[in-house]
Amino acid sequence: MHKRCSCGDMMPIKLRTVIYSGKVEIDNVPVYSCSSCNKSEVFPEAKLDLTGLIGKLGAKPVKQTYLFNEWNEWANLLVEAYHDRKRYDLAVVRRLTEDRINMLLDLYSVAKSLNDEAWLSDIHKRLGQLSRTVLQP
Repeated sequence: MHKRCSCGDMMPIKLRTVIYSGKVEIDNVPVYSCSSCNKSEVFPEAKLDLTGLIGKLGAKPVKQTYLFNEWNEWANLLVEAYHDRKRYDLAVVRRLTEDRINMLLDLYSVAKSLNDEAWLSDIHKRLGQLSRTVLQP
């Protein structure tokens, strides 16, 4: 998975660690990185959740570490895709996305039958994260 950089080179996606306020490590953040000009850009579908997490940490956070893939479904799918093949294969990510959506819809039915509002809200958030984009080659 990659995109074209403004310098013209290709930017592959990588899972990186983002350091916030010199104290908080946020691991497994999907970032496009250009090896030619050193430009980096957070995967657009993950940016909203990353800024939300940083906002919750406040201006003076305590030293801690987060796994971003526990906050964002796209990061979680990329971790799974990399674990399976040691690279980010678009076909694998698409298959994992379809599987995850189906699983979340099944869980939604169970949560609804149990009237579990917190669980429904969490599943709705995760489905919303996955619906932010359509993966293109």
